[in-house]
Amino acid sequence: MERSATDLVDVLAFVRVAETGSFARAAERMGLSKPVLSRRVARLEEQLGARLLTRSARGAQPTDIGEAYYARAANILAELEAAEEVVAEAVTQIAGPIRLTAPLSFGITHLAPALADFAAAHPRVELDISLEDRTVDLTEGGYDLAVRIGRLKDSALIARRIAPIRKAVVASPDYLARRGRPEQPADVAGHDVLLYAHEQWRFRVGGRWETVRVSPVMRGNNGDMLLAAAVRGLGLVMLPSFIAAPAIEAGKVEVVLRDYPLDEGALHAVMPPGRATTARVRALVDFLVERFGPEPAWDPCWLAQEADAGRGPTKR
Repeated sequence: MERSATDLVDVLAFVRVAETGSFARAAERMGLSKPVLSRRVARLEEQLGARLLTRSARGAQPTDIGEAYYARAANILAELEAAEEVVAEAVTQIAGPIRLTAPLSFGITHLAPALADFAAAHPRVELDISLEDRTVDLTEGGYDLAVRIGRLKDSALIARRIAPIRKAVVASPDYLARRGRPEQPADVAGHDVLLYAHEQWRFRVGGRWETVRVSPVMRGNNGDMLLAAAVRGLGLVMLPSFIAAPAIEAGKVEVVLRDYPLDEGALHAVMPPGRATTARVRALVDFLVERFGPEPAWDPCWLAQEADAGRGPTKR
């Protein structure tokens, strides 16, 4: 029977565990989840028909057979890495696949034209783009890069800030004529509210943050849908400025509560550790930072000024 080919990533997973003495540290180093890395090592052991690692609560250590396999495998991988470096030095053009995920509304309105320009400038790059509002696991999904909005959770992922994301509370002129204009955050309790995802309505009042309880008449995880409802006069909605700005400029909605700054987020490029070092991913991230930052073109000048004025010396 012909022996099946050994997956080099499985070999690399074993080598990294042997080097670090830990599945968790090896997984972080490779940009994989711990279960995925563990399955790769187990598959290699099954294929070889030998136990390569002794696992314990204190970590993982190579068996005698594992030590012998590690010595040869590590040398082979080092030679392969050196060969790849020779190729990398010879190839100066940015090329290869980039698998990218981004939020739907931002992706359609702002990211799509930017990526088209990047692709035109770098024809040897192959973009594979997925637009969805859920937060995907980059390593499990095989993504090179995610464009994410909001505050990031602590993780082993590498993040680079691209631009601020500011918000505004808006409503149609017709709605405000019928229901009145809220003058302070507490007034929101008496209004119809369109709730974007599970967004908290937090306002800067004096020197502190206040969260206002709202009873939404509509909920949605897509800002464009809720903006359309607001334009039709269905209520107040708090939206990122990159969604609301065109309707504000066209007079379809008006900004309320401008004297009470809202919590500011940010647009980030997020990458698994192994992907952040590739030339093509670095080039795309640099392009997005230059395209959208440091002050995004979609923000009206007054919105940026008000956010700066409300930030104060202690707000991050």
